[in-house]
Amino acid sequence: MSTGPIPVDPPDLFRSPAFAQGMIAPAGRTLYVGGQNGVDASGALLEGLRAQTEQALRNVLSVLAAAGTDADHVAKLTIHLDPAVDPTEAYAATGAVWGSRRAAVTVLAVAPAKPGALVEVEAIASVPDA
Repeated sequence: MSTGPIPVDPPDLFRSPAFAQGMIAPAGRTLYVGGQNGVDASGALLEGLRAQTEQALRNVLSVLAAAGTDADHVAKLTIHLDPAVDPTEAYAATGAVWGSRRAAVTVLAVAPAKPGALVEVEAIASVPDA
């Protein structure tokens, strides 16, 4: 039995290699990761969309690890991008940190609340029993 979410990709919808159309999360504990910006451990906001996206995802990974789970248990990612940026750079940065893991993904063009932030990432993950 799988402890991680299971992708749902109806045959009548496009199958993306980067995201799933839906995810079935197993019953159990659920972690909701609040919005993470491209801020390092010292609190400094990194420069540029790629650096901020990579750092925001590393921050998500850190929260997952602290809760006893990992990226393989993420059912949903929501990525908020500043409307002024080209999302292509953010997608490349996501692949560099997140790899080929698939989750249900929503990308919104809204300015993150933190001044200077170009991206904010939140996640929902299942937490396997220890």
